[in-house]
Amino acid sequence: MDIGCHLPTQGPVATRDALMTFAREAEKRDIASLWVSDHVIFPRKATGSYPGGRFPHPPDKAYLEPVVALAAAAVCTSRARLGASVFILGHRHPVVMAKMLTSIDALSNGRLICGVGVGWWKEELEILGAPFHERGRQADEMLRVFKALWTEDNPSFAGEYFRFSDIGFAPKPVQKPHPPIWVGGDSPGAFRRVVTLGDGWHATSKTPAELKDALGRLRAVADAGHRPFDSIALSIRYSLKDELLAQGNQAVVDELCEYKRLGLSHVMIDFRRDDLAKMLDLLDLVTGTFRPAVDRA
Repeated sequence: MDIGCHLPTQGPVATRDALMTFAREAEKRDIASLWVSDHVIFPRKATGSYPGGRFPHPPDKAYLEPVVALAAAAVCTSRARLGASVFILGHRHPVVMAKMLTSIDALSNGRLICGVGVGWWKEELEILGAPFHERGRQADEMLRVFKALWTEDNPSFAGEYFRFSDIGFAPKPVQKPHPPIWVGGDSPGAFRRVVTLGDGWHATSKTPAELKDALGRLRAVADAGHRPFDSIALSIRYSLKDELLAQGNQAVVDELCEYKRLGLSHVMIDFRRDDLAKMLDLLDLVTGTFRPAVDRA
């Protein structure tokens, strides 16, 4: 099971030096992947429900734009995969987003993992022009736009939300047929999106018991759609909070080993802090203690 981690992209560590230092130090320790999360603006109110509990950032906190941050990571590393947990499809026009993502794949020599989701924050999505109550249907169309642009010699598309024809689009992604698309969310619509349009599922904030239940539901959708379940990459975003660390290293190792036994191929450990030195200490803990124990299990 591969283990990756989240880049420092918010608060006092939302700086060039912190991002580049952390990315390079992570790669020195053979981290499997480096990740970003997606917000563009923070409205001062939220009518939606944040999937990880209380939304952790105040509205005026610095938060680097994630596509730009991932592009920066692409050019200061050479081996780690580069992922999003997750890019919110309604935040950017899909033709522009497809170009940005294929550019990251080119700049990284084919290391992009395209994590995507539909989002939960009504106010943010509406400010950015997305139809909140139609965001799932629009997201499906956006993924089809990505695939047309990434794989067709003469891409064209005629949908409910987006239309184009008679255009060129280059460069194509380094990865063929395109970067893997890992879909976030565990609603019926999200699972259908995984099965019909995705290459993997990216879970968030689930205990091993919750994950086992969700995997059963995803398998049922895959079976109904005649999609081989073993063709779906399985991953999770795992928050390494101080409260969990206080329980001792073995508690973390035990949970990570449970994820491995459930068949996950990838875990992104999120240990973002406002202090770069603290993040580097946690990076050492992850790569020097947790990862070897999981590898041995």
